Amino acid sequence: MEAEKIARELRFRTSRSSGKGGQNVNKVSSKVELIFDAQASAALSDEEKALITAKAASFITADGAIHIVCQDDRSQYMNKKKATEKLMKLLEKCLKPKRKRIKTAIPPEVNEKRIAEKKLKAEKKEGRRKVEE
Repeated sequence: MEAEKIARELRFRTSRSSGKGGQNVNKVSSKVELIFDAQASAALSDEEKALITAKAASFITADGAIHIVCQDDRSQYMNKKKATEKLMKLLEKCLKPKRKRIKTAIPPEVNEKRIAEKKLKAEKKEGRRKVEE
């Protein structure tokens, strides 16, 4: 995955944002929608495309493009920057290989400690019972 090649394939759509901004919010298009068509990307291999499609399904729209919306800041530039960063993090997360779990045995000290705590708790509860006369 090459970030520069991906950055050239991004499309941005802007619109007026809701939220903070005062009068500025009614006249400036600061909301940014980032659209990246992963399936048509030349920067990704077929394997990478399959991984992204499988792992980022919640971000992919009906037309097969990744859709990210950002309207956190009052500035269109900052929203574009944040949306691009979010996309790059998403792609990195999707393409990162999953580490295989190494099974380990439970140390005997841990089991002994658990049993000792269990006995203490049982004794404490035993003392709470009503005494029958």
